[in-house]
Amino acid sequence: MAAVSQNDVYPVKAFGLAARDSSGVFTPFNFSRRATGEHDVQFKVLYCGVCNFDNEMRRNKFGMTKFPYVFGHEIVGVVTEVGCKVQKFKTGDKVGVSFIIDTCRECETCKNELEMYCKKAVATDGFFETSNKNFVVLWPENLPLDSGAPLLCSGITVYSPMRRYGLDKPGIQVGIVGLGGLGHLAIRFAKAFGANVTVISSSLKKKEEALDKFGVDSFLVSNHSEEMEAANGTLDAILDTLPMVHPLDPLFSLLKPLGKLIIIGAPETPFEVAAPSLLQGGKILAGSAAGSMKETQEMVDFAAKHNIVADVEVIPIDYVNTAMDRIEKSDVKYRFVIDIGNTLKSN
Repeated sequence: MAAVSQNDVYPVKAFGLAARDSSGVFTPFNFSRRATGEHDVQFKVLYCGVCNFDNEMRRNKFGMTKFPYVFGHEIVGVVTEVGCKVQKFKTGDKVGVSFIIDTCRECETCKNELEMYCKKAVATDGFFETSNKNFVVLWPENLPLDSGAPLLCSGITVYSPMRRYGLDKPGIQVGIVGLGGLGHLAIRFAKAFGANVTVISSSLKKKEEALDKFGVDSFLVSNHSEEMEAANGTLDAILDTLPMVHPLDPLFSLLKPLGKLIIIGAPETPFEVAAPSLLQGGKILAGSAAGSMKETQEMVDFAAKHNIVADVEVIPIDYVNTAMDRIEKSDVKYRFVIDIGNTLKSN
Protein backbone atom coordinates (compact mmCIF):
# COMPACT_ATOMS: atom_id res chain seq x y z
CA MET A 1 0.00 0.00 0.00
CA ALA A 2 1.43 3.38 -0.95
CA ALA A 3 1.92 6.08 1.63
CA VAL A 4 -0.79 8.67 2.06
CA SER A 5 0.01 11.94 0.32
CA GLN A 6 -0.90 15.21 1.95
CA ASN A 7 -1.69 16.44 -1.56
CA ASP A 8 -4.55 13.96 -1.93
CA VAL A 9 -8.10 15.32 -2.01
CA TYR A 10 -9.71 14.70 1.37
CA PRO A 11 -13.48 15.02 1.71
CA VAL A 12 -13.53 15.90 5.41
CA LYS A 13 -13.39 19.59 6.31
CA ALA A 14 -11.25 20.59 9.29
CA PHE A 15 -9.97 23.63 11.15
CA GLY A 16 -6.73 24.42 12.94
CA LEU A 17 -3.87 26.90 13.15
CA ALA A 18 -0.94 27.26 10.77
CA ALA A 19 2.07 29.50 10.14
CA ARG A 20 1.86 30.88 6.59
CA ASP A 21 5.46 32.11 6.30
CA SER A 22 8.73 32.36 8.23
CA SER A 23 7.34 35.07 10.48
CA GLY A 24 6.14 32.03 12.39
CA VAL A 25 2.80 33.47 13.49
CA PHE A 26 0.03 30.89 13.77
CA THR A 27 -3.37 31.98 12.44
CA PRO A 28 -6.68 30.17 11.75
CA PHE A 29 -6.42 27.66 8.92
CA ASN A 30 -9.13 25.70 7.12
CA PHE A 31 -8.13 22.47 5.42
CA SER A 32 -9.45 19.05 4.41
CA ARG A 33 -8.44 15.54 5.34
CA ARG A 34 -9.32 12.12 4.04
CA ALA A 35 -12.21 10.09 5.34
CA THR A 36 -11.42 7.03 7.44
CA GLY A 37 -10.06 4.24 5.24
CA GLU A 38 -10.26 0.52 5.87
CA HIS A 39 -6.82 0.49 7.56
CA ASP A 40 -7.26 3.81 9.39
CA VAL A 41 -7.88 4.88 12.96
CA GLN A 42 -9.80 8.11 13.50
CA PHE A 43 -9.62 9.77 16.89
CA LYS A 44 -10.55 12.95 18.69
CA VAL A 45 -7.43 14.92 19.60
CA LEU A 46 -7.44 15.85 23.28
CA TYR A 47 -3.88 17.06 23.92
CA CYS A 48 -0.98 18.05 21.69
CA GLY A 49 2.54 18.81 22.87
CA VAL A 50 4.72 21.41 21.16
CA CYS A 51 8.48 21.66 21.39
CA ASN A 52 11.54 23.54 20.19
CA PHE A 53 11.43 21.68 16.88
CA ASP A 54 8.03 23.27 16.18
CA ASN A 55 9.52 26.65 17.02
CA GLU A 56 12.44 26.09 14.66
CA MET A 57 10.21 24.80 11.87
CA ARG A 58 7.79 27.74 12.05
CA ARG A 59 10.78 30.06 11.49
CA ASN A 60 12.14 27.81 8.70
CA LYS A 61 15.48 27.66 10.52
CA PHE A 62 16.50 24.48 8.70
CA GLY A 63 15.37 25.72 5.29
CA MET A 64 13.00 22.78 4.81
CA THR A 65 9.66 24.04 6.15
CA LYS A 66 6.70 23.74 3.78
CA PHE A 67 4.12 26.42 4.44
CA PRO A 68 1.45 26.49 5.67
CA TYR A 69 3.08 24.77 8.63
CA VAL A 70 0.87 23.16 11.27
CA PHE A 71 2.55 22.47 14.60
CA GLY A 72 2.35 19.36 16.73
CA HIS A 73 3.67 15.79 16.61
CA GLU A 74 2.83 14.54 20.11
CA ILE A 75 -0.87 13.83 19.93
CA VAL A 76 -3.10 11.88 22.29
CA GLY A 77 -6.80 11.31 22.08
CA VAL A 78 -9.70 8.86 21.99
CA VAL A 79 -10.67 6.63 19.06
CA THR A 80 -13.95 7.62 17.41
CA GLU A 81 -13.92 5.28 14.39
CA VAL A 82 -11.82 2.47 12.94
CA GLY A 83 -11.61 1.03 9.45
CA CYS A 84 -13.10 -2.37 8.66
CA LYS A 85 -9.67 -4.06 8.62
CA VAL A 86 -8.48 -2.62 11.95
CA GLN A 87 -8.46 -5.12 14.82
CA LYS A 88 -5.97 -3.73 17.36
CA PHE A 89 -8.01 -0.60 18.15
CA LYS A 90 -11.66 0.02 18.95
CA THR A 91 -13.89 3.01 19.59
CA GLY A 92 -13.17 4.53 23.00
CA ASP A 93 -9.51 3.43 23.19
CA LYS A 94 -6.96 6.02 24.25
CA VAL A 95 -4.25 6.34 21.62
CA GLY A 96 -1.18 8.35 20.71
CA VAL A 97 0.36 9.46 17.43
CA SER A 98 3.96 10.58 17.15
CA PHE A 99 5.80 12.35 14.32
CA ILE A 100 4.61 10.31 11.30
CA ILE A 101 1.23 8.95 10.22
CA ASP A 102 2.39 6.82 7.30
CA THR A 103 5.42 5.68 5.29
CA CYS A 104 5.98 3.73 2.07
CA ARG A 105 6.29 0.49 4.08
CA GLU A 106 8.27 -0.97 1.19
CA CYS A 107 11.81 0.42 1.52
CA GLU A 108 14.66 -1.23 3.42
CA THR A 109 14.34 1.09 6.41
CA CYS A 110 10.63 0.34 6.79
CA LYS A 111 11.19 -3.41 6.49
CA ASN A 112 13.89 -3.19 9.19
CA GLU A 113 11.55 -1.35 11.60
CA LEU A 114 13.36 1.94 11.04
CA GLU A 115 10.33 3.66 9.54
CA MET A 116 11.24 6.97 11.20
CA TYR A 117 13.97 7.29 8.54
CA CYS A 118 11.73 6.47 5.55
CA LYS A 119 12.24 9.09 2.82
CA LYS A 120 8.52 9.01 2.01
CA ALA A 121 7.27 9.38 5.56
CA VAL A 122 4.17 11.57 5.98
CA ALA A 123 4.61 14.04 8.83
CA THR A 124 2.03 14.45 11.56
CA ASP A 125 0.41 17.72 12.54
CA GLY A 126 -1.48 18.57 15.69
CA PHE A 127 -4.91 18.50 14.04
CA PHE A 128 -4.48 15.28 12.08
CA GLU A 129 -7.22 13.02 13.46
CA THR A 130 -6.79 10.12 11.02
CA SER A 131 -3.80 7.81 10.84
CA ASN A 132 -2.92 4.44 9.40
CA LYS A 133 -3.26 1.80 12.13
CA ASN A 134 0.46 0.95 11.99
CA PHE A 135 1.37 4.45 13.20
CA VAL A 136 -0.87 4.59 16.24
CA VAL A 137 0.12 3.44 19.73
CA LEU A 138 -2.28 2.08 22.31
CA TRP A 139 -2.16 4.39 25.31
CA PRO A 140 -1.69 2.73 28.72
CA GLU A 141 -4.69 3.29 30.96
CA ASN A 142 -2.64 4.60 33.90
CA LEU A 143 -0.51 7.03 31.85
CA PRO A 144 -1.84 10.63 31.99
CA LEU A 145 -2.75 12.11 28.63
CA ASP A 146 -1.55 15.66 29.24
CA SER A 147 1.84 15.08 30.89
CA GLY A 148 2.29 11.92 28.85
CA ALA A 149 1.89 13.58 25.44
CA PRO A 150 5.54 14.81 25.21
CA LEU A 151 6.70 11.20 25.52
CA LEU A 152 5.72 10.82 21.87
CA CYS A 153 8.56 13.16 20.89
CA SER A 154 10.96 13.85 23.75
CA GLY A 155 10.35 10.48 25.37
CA ILE A 156 11.00 8.33 22.32
CA THR A 157 13.89 10.59 21.25
CA VAL A 158 15.80 9.76 24.44
CA TYR A 159 14.50 6.21 24.91
CA SER A 160 15.43 4.89 21.46
CA PRO A 161 19.19 5.61 21.58
CA MET A 162 19.40 4.36 25.17
CA ARG A 163 18.02 1.01 24.01
CA ARG A 164 19.96 0.93 20.73
CA TYR A 165 23.33 1.71 22.29
CA GLY A 166 22.99 -0.48 25.38
CA LEU A 167 22.41 2.27 27.93
CA ASP A 168 19.44 0.44 29.44
CA LYS A 169 21.47 -1.67 31.86
CA PRO A 170 22.01 -1.06 35.59
CA GLY A 171 25.30 0.61 36.47
CA ILE A 172 25.95 2.24 33.09
CA GLN A 173 27.53 5.68 33.50
CA VAL A 174 25.41 8.06 31.42
CA GLY A 175 26.00 11.77 30.89
CA ILE A 176 23.16 14.06 29.83
CA VAL A 177 24.00 17.45 28.35
CA GLY A 178 21.25 19.96 29.09
CA LEU A 179 18.38 19.94 31.56
CA GLY A 180 15.41 20.90 29.40
CA GLY A 181 12.57 19.22 27.54
CA LEU A 182 14.71 16.32 26.33
CA GLY A 183 17.12 16.33 29.24
CA HIS A 184 14.63 15.95 32.07
CA LEU A 185 13.03 12.94 30.40
CA ALA A 186 16.42 11.45 29.59
CA ILE A 187 17.20 11.56 33.31
CA ARG A 188 13.95 9.82 34.22
CA PHE A 189 14.38 7.02 31.69
CA ALA A 190 18.07 6.55 32.53
CA LYS A 191 17.29 6.32 36.25
CA ALA A 192 14.49 3.84 35.55
CA PHE A 193 17.00 1.70 33.63
CA GLY A 194 19.28 1.78 36.69
CA ALA A 195 22.00 4.00 35.19
CA ASN A 196 24.22 6.37 37.13
CA VAL A 197 23.43 9.79 35.71
CA THR A 198 25.63 12.87 35.38
CA VAL A 199 24.07 16.10 34.17
CA ILE A 200 26.38 18.42 32.24
CA SER A 201 25.17 22.02 32.11
CA SER A 202 26.55 25.49 31.51
CA SER A 203 24.32 26.78 34.33
CA LEU A 204 25.22 26.20 37.96
CA LYS A 205 21.71 27.34 38.95
CA LYS A 206 20.31 24.02 37.66
CA LYS A 207 22.47 21.97 40.00
CA GLU A 208 20.11 21.95 42.98
CA GLU A 209 17.15 20.94 40.83
CA ALA A 210 19.13 18.22 39.07
CA LEU A 211 20.29 16.70 42.35
CA ASP A 212 17.25 17.21 44.56
CA LYS A 213 14.29 16.94 42.18
CA PHE A 214 15.61 14.55 39.54
CA GLY A 215 17.98 12.57 41.74
CA VAL A 216 21.00 12.61 39.44
CA ASP A 217 24.23 11.17 40.80
CA SER A 218 26.49 14.05 39.85
CA PHE A 219 26.49 17.45 38.16
CA LEU A 220 29.17 19.06 36.03
CA VAL A 221 29.40 22.71 35.01
CA SER A 222 30.67 22.56 31.43
CA ASN A 223 32.71 25.78 31.62
CA HIS A 224 34.36 24.80 34.91
CA SER A 225 37.64 23.35 33.64
CA GLU A 226 38.72 21.72 36.91
CA GLU A 227 35.39 19.91 37.35
CA MET A 228 35.42 18.68 33.77
CA GLU A 229 39.04 17.53 33.93
CA ALA A 230 38.42 15.62 37.15
CA ALA A 231 35.61 13.71 35.40
CA ASN A 232 37.63 12.77 32.31
CA GLY A 233 37.22 9.15 31.26
CA THR A 234 34.32 8.39 33.60
CA LEU A 235 31.28 8.06 31.30
CA ASP A 236 30.19 5.18 29.07
CA ALA A 237 28.00 7.42 26.92
CA ILE A 238 26.62 10.93 26.69
CA LEU A 239 23.25 12.06 25.34
CA ASP A 240 23.62 15.60 24.03
CA THR A 241 20.22 17.33 24.02
CA LEU A 242 21.22 20.94 23.34
CA PRO A 243 19.57 22.67 20.35
CA MET A 244 22.49 25.07 19.79
CA VAL A 245 26.07 24.53 18.66
CA HIS A 246 28.62 24.09 21.46
CA PRO A 247 32.10 22.56 21.86
CA LEU A 248 32.10 18.76 21.59
CA ASP A 249 35.77 18.07 22.34
CA PRO A 250 35.38 18.56 26.12
CA LEU A 251 32.52 16.05 26.05
CA PHE A 252 34.64 13.45 24.28
CA SER A 253 37.20 13.84 27.05
CA LEU A 254 34.58 12.71 29.58
CA LEU A 255 34.09 9.40 27.79
CA LYS A 256 35.78 6.12 28.54
CA PRO A 257 37.54 4.32 25.63
CA LEU A 258 34.94 3.30 23.01
CA GLY A 259 32.50 5.68 24.65
CA LYS A 260 29.64 7.16 22.62
CA LEU A 261 28.55 10.78 22.22
CA ILE A 262 24.99 10.70 20.86
CA ILE A 263 23.54 13.89 19.38
CA ILE A 264 19.77 14.19 19.80
CA GLY A 265 19.47 18.00 19.79
CA ALA A 266 19.20 19.79 16.43
CA PRO A 267 21.41 22.90 16.12
CA GLU A 268 21.05 25.03 13.00
CA THR A 269 24.78 25.12 12.19
CA PRO A 270 27.35 22.30 11.93
CA PHE A 271 29.48 21.03 14.79
CA GLU A 272 33.28 21.04 14.61
CA VAL A 273 35.23 18.12 16.09
CA ALA A 274 38.98 17.68 16.29
CA ALA A 275 40.00 14.28 14.87
CA PRO A 276 42.06 13.31 17.98
CA SER A 277 38.89 13.58 20.08
CA LEU A 278 37.57 10.60 18.15
CA LEU A 279 40.80 8.75 17.50
CA GLN A 280 42.11 8.73 21.06
CA GLY A 281 40.12 6.00 22.74
CA GLY A 282 38.24 4.96 19.61
CA LYS A 283 35.25 7.08 20.55
CA ILE A 284 32.03 7.25 18.61
CA LEU A 285 29.95 10.21 17.46
CA ALA A 286 26.38 9.18 16.68
CA GLY A 287 23.01 10.77 16.07
CA SER A 288 19.45 9.64 16.68
CA ALA A 289 16.02 10.96 15.71
CA ALA A 290 12.89 9.66 17.41
CA GLY A 291 12.32 5.90 17.18
CA SER A 292 10.39 3.12 15.50
CA MET A 293 6.72 2.42 16.13
CA LYS A 294 7.66 -0.78 17.94
CA GLU A 295 9.98 1.21 20.22
CA THR A 296 7.34 3.90 20.72
CA GLN A 297 4.76 1.41 21.98
CA GLU A 298 7.42 -0.20 24.16
CA MET A 299 8.41 3.23 25.48
CA VAL A 300 4.92 4.33 26.57
CA ASP A 301 4.36 0.96 28.25
CA PHE A 302 7.69 1.32 30.07
CA ALA A 303 6.81 4.89 31.07
CA ALA A 304 3.47 3.76 32.48
CA LYS A 305 5.15 1.00 34.48
CA HIS A 306 7.75 3.38 35.96
CA ASN A 307 5.53 6.48 36.33
CA ILE A 308 7.54 8.52 33.83
CA VAL A 309 5.86 11.68 32.54
CA ALA A 310 7.04 15.12 31.45
CA ASP A 311 6.86 18.28 33.52
CA VAL A 312 4.32 20.29 31.56
CA GLU A 313 2.46 23.58 31.40
CA VAL A 314 -0.98 22.95 29.93
CA ILE A 315 -2.20 25.85 27.80
CA PRO A 316 -5.24 26.81 25.67
CA ILE A 317 -4.92 26.80 21.90
CA ASP A 318 -5.03 30.60 21.64
CA TYR A 319 -1.84 30.83 23.73
CA VAL A 320 0.27 28.98 21.16
CA ASN A 321 2.03 32.04 19.68
CA THR A 322 3.03 33.23 23.15
CA ALA A 323 4.14 29.70 23.99
CA MET A 324 6.37 29.57 20.90
CA ASP A 325 7.98 32.87 21.83
CA ARG A 326 8.60 31.55 25.34
CA ILE A 327 10.14 28.36 23.92
CA GLU A 328 12.51 30.56 21.93
CA LYS A 329 13.58 32.18 25.22
CA SER A 330 13.81 28.82 27.05
CA ASP A 331 11.04 30.08 29.32
CA VAL A 332 9.25 26.82 30.12
CA LYS A 333 9.77 23.93 32.53
CA TYR A 334 9.82 21.80 30.61
CA ARG A 335 7.16 21.33 27.93
CA PHE A 336 4.02 23.06 26.70
CA VAL A 337 0.97 20.88 26.09
CA ILE A 338 -2.09 22.32 24.39
CA ASP A 339 -5.53 21.36 25.65
CA ILE A 340 -6.96 20.80 22.18
CA GLY A 341 -10.11 19.02 23.28
CA ASN A 342 -11.41 21.84 25.46
CA THR A 343 -10.07 24.95 23.74
CA LEU A 344 -10.00 24.41 19.95
CA LYS A 345 -13.21 25.78 18.43
CA SER A 346 -13.92 25.49 14.72
CA ASN A 347 -14.70 28.71 12.89
